[in-house]
Amino acid sequence: MELLERFLKYTSFDTQSSEESGVTPSTPGQMVFAKYLKEELETLGFEEIELDENGYLYATLPANTDKPVPTIGFIAHMDTSPDMSGKNVRPRIVEKYDGSDIVLDAAEGIVLSPSRFPELLDHIGEDIVVTDGHTLLGADDKAGIAEIVSAMVYLKEHPEIKHGKIRMGFNPDEEIGLGAHKFDVEKFGCAWGYTMDGGELGELEFENFNAAAAKITIKGRNVHPGYAKNKMINSMLVAGEFMSLLPAAETPAHTESYEGFYHLVGMSGEVEQSTLSYIIRDHDRQKFEARKEKVQQVVAFINQQYGEEIATLELRDQYYNMREKIEPVMHVIDLAKAGMKAAGVEPKVKAIRGGTDGAQLSFKGLPCPNIFAGGLNFHGRFEFLPIPNLEKAMMTVVKIVELSVK
Repeated sequence: MELLERFLKYTSFDTQSSEESGVTPSTPGQMVFAKYLKEELETLGFEEIELDENGYLYATLPANTDKPVPTIGFIAHMDTSPDMSGKNVRPRIVEKYDGSDIVLDAAEGIVLSPSRFPELLDHIGEDIVVTDGHTLLGADDKAGIAEIVSAMVYLKEHPEIKHGKIRMGFNPDEEIGLGAHKFDVEKFGCAWGYTMDGGELGELEFENFNAAAAKITIKGRNVHPGYAKNKMINSMLVAGEFMSLLPAAETPAHTESYEGFYHLVGMSGEVEQSTLSYIIRDHDRQKFEARKEKVQQVVAFINQQYGEEIATLELRDQYYNMREKIEPVMHVIDLAKAGMKAAGVEPKVKAIRGGTDGAQLSFKGLPCPNIFAGGLNFHGRFEFLPIPNLEKAMMTVVKIVELSVK
């Protein structure tokens, strides 16, 4: 099966994860896909193939050299984002993209345009995979899975490329922050690994946000509005007060690069009770802790203003910046850079304005930076994948493996 064909097949599986189910994997479609992948890996002749009850799939390409070489791993996630449907994905290939608007659905006026997405212009002349405008594509991270599997097939078919033991790991629920939670690092047995889960060609990432989630619950007091003076507490209005007390210019829409933010991701309410859900992000650990403290201070201030505890806070850390775990083993980054260059790709080291399974895995003892998978505009209908990006990502994996012996 060719690389592109493999990727397109993978997109046919509905693997959208869910934060609501409370089980692993969070949706049954992920296990369906995992079982398909297991059968594919068995058919391809890989070894030590194991799919556990939580949907984590591991496999091995055995070493073909007696030279002592560290075991390295490549990891990608099977789920797609809850932000948009991944059911009945209908990918289409735009051949030799000419720089103009790409009409995804003429009847509904859904258009992928370089005026809104100027990164399209970096891929003029290339074949591009797009959606039909009604689902995401799923290159995040089915492109990563296809690249890893295809690279292992390539290495199997080219025994003249000597390599050590290579491990593959495919996991559920990365998009809801749980991908690494039940990943068995000891069983994986690698000195280090790479997630194939980045975006544009050449991206190499070993810094990410420190991350926390905050849920603020506000209890109101409902009284007949005709007799409410000095009695009613409208929880929705208090929620508005809370939002106004956070820095207005420190949101995702106002920040870039290493700047952190408070991001309101959900709200619901009526007079009696309202809830606000935030994610808190910062690359700098001290600033991250200060942001959490700010939220605690605002909750305390609200309660002080109303003279009673009407606001409560649930605050939990989600993951941390992997940089502190990668810096002591920078040869892992040097190898990735060398692999990219050998594949004809110029490395672009950047910080992730988000998270990755690699961050949590690094803190579990598996140093695991992130390499580009090639797609762009993840999590929505305007997602697209330049086919040369897909091919170069696959060859980057091959070259990393090849160079790890030298």
